[in-house]
Amino acid sequence: MEQAIKITNDKSYSFKNVLLETGFEFDGTEVVKTKTALFCVEIEDGKIKAITPNDPNKAAIDAKGRLMLPAFKDMHAHLDKMLFGLPWQAVSSKRKTVKDFIAYEQKMIPEWLNTSIERTEKLIHFLQGYGTHYIRSHFNIDPTSGFDSLKHLEIALKNKEKTVGAELVAFPQHGVFYTDTAPLLKEVVKMNIDFIGGVDPYSIDGSIEKTMDLITQLAVDNNKGIDIHLHERGASGVKTIEYLINAATQNPTLQGKTFVSHAFALGHLTPAETESIAARLAAARVGIVSSVPFGNTIMPIPTLRKHGVEVLIGNDNIQDHWNTFGSGNMLQKAHLIAGLYGYSSELDLSRALGFATRYTLPLDDKGNQQWPKAGNDADLVFLDASCSAEAVARMSKVVSLVHKGNIVY
Repeated sequence: MEQAIKITNDKSYSFKNVLLETGFEFDGTEVVKTKTALFCVEIEDGKIKAITPNDPNKAAIDAKGRLMLPAFKDMHAHLDKMLFGLPWQAVSSKRKTVKDFIAYEQKMIPEWLNTSIERTEKLIHFLQGYGTHYIRSHFNIDPTSGFDSLKHLEIALKNKEKTVGAELVAFPQHGVFYTDTAPLLKEVVKMNIDFIGGVDPYSIDGSIEKTMDLITQLAVDNNKGIDIHLHERGASGVKTIEYLINAATQNPTLQGKTFVSHAFALGHLTPAETESIAARLAAARVGIVSSVPFGNTIMPIPTLRKHGVEVLIGNDNIQDHWNTFGSGNMLQKAHLIAGLYGYSSELDLSRALGFATRYTLPLDDKGNQQWPKAGNDADLVFLDASCSAEAVARMSKVVSLVHKGNIVY
């Protein structure tokens, strides 16, 4: 999606003719409609200052009756390492295992780094075009990349700091011990990053405990979170998830900031096993980050949410050598979840929006208005939709994005 990015730095301004959700209309106990009304919304110093009754004659930016929703958050991306901005290239059938991909990256990373700053900015621009204002990005840390992937990513984010927020995960894509990355991890974890990651410790490094002991200790000692890529589907995948549950239980500082990305093993358990591990994940406050796979792996997102597990959603690949199907559209992810799990009612569709916004929703489950409120960060999107449910069902077009009060487009 192409959008003209134009930053407005005005510290104080207003919107008029803003469509906001105000409640639910019920038929008995069933939600049959979302109520809305037009308002004026005042912005000051990056915050929502006030929401007032609509005044169509007010000197303000005209939202033209478009629906205002919380801006979207992509909670799993690789801004530093992709083919976006290079000539089109589909995935090669020659690379079948993770170690095949590692060998390919070792060959190509030096070339990719030459243009990574410019292409990272283009990818951020692309994601913003779909209403994303905040990104959790992994960056390669390995003997081939050194610290260059991080340095280039930091430059790109600095160049875009007025229009996007981010949190960073040190990602040893090439294994912690398989390519002797441990010394680099011990250094990078002292830098201005938020999480330390890992990938398939059993199949790549040959040991769950050796890899996870190091990652966990580095996170605890340096007050970082953990976000592990785990593609393993069998017993080793379950054991790695259980390791993190136990680590978070034993180290309360890890609770609420420990995540398993992908966690495909959860999609291959019996219903009873799924219920059990979901309850344990919730008790330890260990979250799951998913790109919402389908095919022979359907993640048990409803069961995880039922138990209170924080499930974050991201696009993961946009265009790279791993996968070429990423759309960059977080609203599409919410739409996919609704379709996969049968969230077709007005209430369920409106709740599905939370997967795109990290659970910030205009209305609570009973229809009480909870967003926007004076004092909220001015992180907004305007869409051509009548309500959240329609936005999810129809993947409504995002026509404007505001980040911390800056009108991006």
